[in-house]
Amino acid sequence: EVQLVESGGGLVQPGGSLRLSCAASGFTFSRSFISWARQAPGKGLEWVSGIYSDGRTQYADSMKGRFTISRDNAKNTVYLQMNSLKPEDTAVYYCVLGYATTGPKGQGTQVTVSS
Repeated sequence: EVQLVESGGGLVQPGGSLRLSCAASGFTFSRSFISWARQAPGKGLEWVSGIYSDGRTQYADSMKGRFTISRDNAKNTVYLQMNSLKPEDTAVYYCVLGYATTGPKGQGTQVTVSS
């Protein structure tokens, strides 16, 4: 059974940073493309970033330069380092197996950017 467990969310002031983690199990993690997606209040699910099994990364345009995705295959964990956070980054952040936001995902972790 695919399991993805996100953690690391919280309340942060504009300009601050957070590091999200996603612990994965139930599939061959080291061979899998993993994405981060987010859902802001009242909006649909938005793809944020993804990482290939070999470490190559992809980002949505609005996150380039602020967010960094990484992975530790020994720990079956993916990370999302978020810097220079803005109020519009407020959302529930999900770890997703695969390229599409419709893939298996975890329960999400809330990120709130507010002063």
